[in-house]
Amino acid sequence: MYAGDVTPAQAHAAVSAGTGVLVDVRTKAEWSYVGVPDVPALFVEWQSFPDGARNDAFVDDLRAAGVTPGQPIYLLCRSGVRSLAAAQTLTAAGLGPAYNILEGFEGPHDAHGHRAVSGWKNSGLPWKQG
Repeated sequence: MYAGDVTPAQAHAAVSAGTGVLVDVRTKAEWSYVGVPDVPALFVEWQSFPDGARNDAFVDDLRAAGVTPGQPIYLLCRSGVRSLAAAQTLTAAGLGPAYNILEGFEGPHDAHGHRAVSGWKNSGLPWKQG
């Protein structure tokens, strides 16, 4: 079982205080075209674009980037689905505590089909165009 869910604001506070690492698990295309958090972060794809193949080296990629057991990890995707799977996988591999960031970077769709109601990007947290 992963450590649990946190809001984007809670993850931002932890990462800003230096008490955890933010890992953006979206695709390179999402980082480039949608934007990225403007805080220190690791960018490691959970799945590739466009085929959606899972990155079987995900855990190894994070270890190679310096993530160690006992270090809090905050996982971010578009809406909180891929990051949940990543948190569960990291926990099973002995890394973490691993937290899923609810609502992800963009959050769910509004009544007009736009992702403009919640998530990191829509919560006033720092972000930049990739």
